[in-house]
Amino acid sequence: MKDIVFCSNNCFVLYSAAVQAKNSENKESGPSLPQSPMKERPPKTFHQYSTNISTLDVHCLPQLQEKVSPPSSPPIMFPPAFEAAKVEAKPDELKVTVKLKPRLKAIHSSLDDCRPPSKKWKGMKWKKWSIQIVIPKGSFKPPCEEEIDEFLKKLGTTLKPDPVPKDYRKCCFCHEEGDGLTDGPARLLNLDLDLWVHLNCALWSTEVYETQAGALINVELALRRGLQMKCMFCHKMGATSGCHRLRCTNIYHFTCAIKAQCMFFKDKTMLCPMHKPKGTHEQELNYFAVFRRVYVQRDEVRQIASIVQRGERDHTFRVGSLIFHAVGQLLPQQMQAFHSPKALFPVGYEASRLYWSMRHASRRCRYLCSIEERDGLPLFVIRVVEQGHEDLVLTDTTPK
Repeated sequence: MKDIVFCSNNCFVLYSAAVQAKNSENKESGPSLPQSPMKERPPKTFHQYSTNISTLDVHCLPQLQEKVSPPSSPPIMFPPAFEAAKVEAKPDELKVTVKLKPRLKAIHSSLDDCRPPSKKWKGMKWKKWSIQIVIPKGSFKPPCEEEIDEFLKKLGTTLKPDPVPKDYRKCCFCHEEGDGLTDGPARLLNLDLDLWVHLNCALWSTEVYETQAGALINVELALRRGLQMKCMFCHKMGATSGCHRLRCTNIYHFTCAIKAQCMFFKDKTMLCPMHKPKGTHEQELNYFAVFRRVYVQRDEVRQIASIVQRGERDHTFRVGSLIFHAVGQLLPQQMQAFHSPKALFPVGYEASRLYWSMRHASRRCRYLCSIEERDGLPLFVIRVVEQGHEDLVLTDTTPK
């Protein structure tokens, strides 16, 4: 029979087969109290290990009989709070999965009392936000710009600039009010006193040509002819752009020629839809914007004379950046003091000029110039009108 060796806390204990047989005999005879190791010592057994240098003296430890304790109730195992309890299924049984919802603890144990109190929420901890979109039945009409402007004006939440005054100037050729599109009739040019023409309406007239300096010649001649010609598209007077094909009598306004799909060429000629070539042409012009300096050649002296002859009629006369409002007048007793070798100073003269501001380097403002009488001598007054600032009035006895 082999010996059994146990190791505990760096000590080797050897139980021989004879000792085990003795213990079994004692158990069969009857239960007896364990004998203390001091009264009866087991015989010493010497064992020599091949891996150890010294011979160890191993003692046989007594075996204590375990006290029989009453059976304790099995501990109650609760499933984790946020995990599903899984039931092990036998091969012949069905698998059942039970999901337990987490519940709040009603009774706190002594271990929970020592933990720091958690933050308590009144009511629900999480709330869901549901959105309901109600679409009315039938067709929905979106609000127009005027309704939106009125609504914002009532709220007072936006700063809206003052409305721009409507431009009532009318072109003598196409009879449309205000400046046109850049790629269309373009801006208005002053032809005569209270007479305006669109740049392209005058430029594309048959009689009109442009000088190298940008002056348009024979605009008045084209206007006289246009007053007697009817447009083939709109059947109104003022048409001056004719077809370049020989013996073709089709004539249009410039804007009507674009609507009628006439073909324009770079040499300032035009062909009506009946005579234009099919497809595209290499000399065809599709863009009509004019950014260069263009003006109408006119006799300004004759225009000023016509202003004086018309008297107090409301009119607008502009030369460059200078706008005349009133010419004024001179009485016989004022002729001696209200003139110079080069100019006259009529009382009541009023004009305005747009020029660079004295306060801001990159801005322009309005200078209102007038002539008054003081002690029998002319008084020159300049009023500086600039947005965001008070009017500045400058006076002197000489124009300089």
